[in-house]
Amino acid sequence: MADRDVELLAIGAGPSNLALAVALEELAPDLARDSLIIERNKEVSWQPGMLFPEALSNTSFLKDLVTLRNPRSRFSFLNYLHATGRLDHFVNMGSLTPYRAEVADYLRWTARSLALVELQYGRQCVDIGPVWTGGTLTGWTTTLADGRTIGSRYLVLGTGRDIRIPEVLRAVDRDRVVHSTQYQKRIGGLRKDLPYRVVVVGGGQSAAELFYSVQIDLPECRPTMVMRSVGLNCYESSKFTNELFFPSFVDEFHASRPEARAQMLAEMRPTNYAGVAPGMMDSLYRQVYLDRLSGRSRLQMITMHDITSARDDGDEIVLELTDWRTGAIRELRTDLVLLGTGFSPQMPWAVRRLAERIGLSDVAVTRDYRLVVDRPSTAACYLHGVNEQTHGIADSLLSVMGNRANDILRDVLTGDHLDLTPVTAPAVAAT
Repeated sequence: MADRDVELLAIGAGPSNLALAVALEELAPDLARDSLIIERNKEVSWQPGMLFPEALSNTSFLKDLVTLRNPRSRFSFLNYLHATGRLDHFVNMGSLTPYRAEVADYLRWTARSLALVELQYGRQCVDIGPVWTGGTLTGWTTTLADGRTIGSRYLVLGTGRDIRIPEVLRAVDRDRVVHSTQYQKRIGGLRKDLPYRVVVVGGGQSAAELFYSVQIDLPECRPTMVMRSVGLNCYESSKFTNELFFPSFVDEFHASRPEARAQMLAEMRPTNYAGVAPGMMDSLYRQVYLDRLSGRSRLQMITMHDITSARDDGDEIVLELTDWRTGAIRELRTDLVLLGTGFSPQMPWAVRRLAERIGLSDVAVTRDYRLVVDRPSTAACYLHGVNEQTHGIADSLLSVMGNRANDILRDVLTGDHLDLTPVTAPAVAAT
């Protein structure tokens, strides 16, 4: 017996599960009262490492948790602005994209505004196991770090992807390696007056923001940006390709052949990965230009190089850089490595672990994001934000969250989860 039983348990109080909580409150109040969200942090915390004062969201404020599903919702970003007394100022700014710090505050406001769905903080999930009754999957048991357990019929995983740390850097001193998700906290603990040598790894938006911000946060540092690409490029952001981020495009993408999905993802990659927002690109180039004009030679960019090895040497890290054009090798010594390397394309650890517990060799989901279990089941598990290969490039973004919450809730309420015969769906390797 679990210490507590609920009908629906959602793990992680990020945007995905907050969108689900809003949908529950608006569309299924009875189920909402028997639903629980658990969050390991002490508050809703969205991209805390990258909440730079001037960082803008790349997504329109209209693509919030609910507006594309229900424009009249009290949980909209516009209502948040009204409730906090900032609507006039935001409208006067004349921008579709809010500051990232505003989005983070909107998510906290949404969590505080929930009236039916319970949200508990400081509850870390350490294990999830299936409950079998006579060979039928009938529920889930979630174990928390304090040893307590929560039983549920429905389980929704919204923990996000695992951070990506290049294999070559995993053996060096982790105190000197900082992923972008940890930047604000880790850099805030360093002395500001020391001439740190800093290497920023990556060629996308995160790396660009790290390179820009570290010059302000550590004013005496000497940053070097290392990337394997030929140089920084802006996001491809035409209004035509942006239509592939519409919630309505998910149906079209999901119905396509696997090889067609792969081609679409490859062609859409410059719209979301390995690109830099135009405003950041301009600011970054001005930094480099002024550095050259002043003669300081403080800033350096090394393009078309791979990091082929790394080692600790006393109080510094030594990186081996290989020029992929010529094969020439050089050493770069640094005090600190900042990683703008994003997130692993693999299924998150929690999902892979759960698949093992069920006995699945592959992770696959239905169109409504339900984990496919090849045995009879009256329970269901849903996966947020990790289904890019089957649901499109917008899957991890705010663009589809309100509609995805509606899809999941509809699947629960219509009883489509009552799978008494095995279900098949396009497989995604669980590696």
